[in-house]
Amino acid sequence: MPVVRDAGSLGLTTLAARIADLATRARSGQLTPDEVSGGTFSLSNLGMHPVEHFTAIINPPEVAILAVGQAQLQPVWNGAAFEPHRMVKVTLSVDHRAIDGAVAAAFLADLKSLLEAPVRLLL
Repeated sequence: MPVVRDAGSLGLTTLAARIADLATRARSGQLTPDEVSGGTFSLSNLGMHPVEHFTAIINPPEVAILAVGQAQLQPVWNGAAFEPHRMVKVTLSVDHRAIDGAVAAAFLADLKSLLEAPVRLLL
């Protein structure tokens, strides 16, 4: 699996460009050993397939993996009526020897908050 180094310090545009470059070179078998080693966290996305939810297995020596399913329209009650909202199910698997469950839960809460207000990703 390709590794994006220092992903947390990258802006969205730079991150997207790095991911696109790595994906293109991975498909053509042009990645170096350094570009596929040393990861700590993986993202497994099956959103392009009709898979609503799944559980991904951690790739040792990594400590966590986030599984992302396909977004689905769901009715959400706004207090007066149901409105359609696009919802996505994610599952976080963590190695509890390295990450406390409370820290993992806080990560998911932060992720939920960012996905509900994506403009915050641009700040």
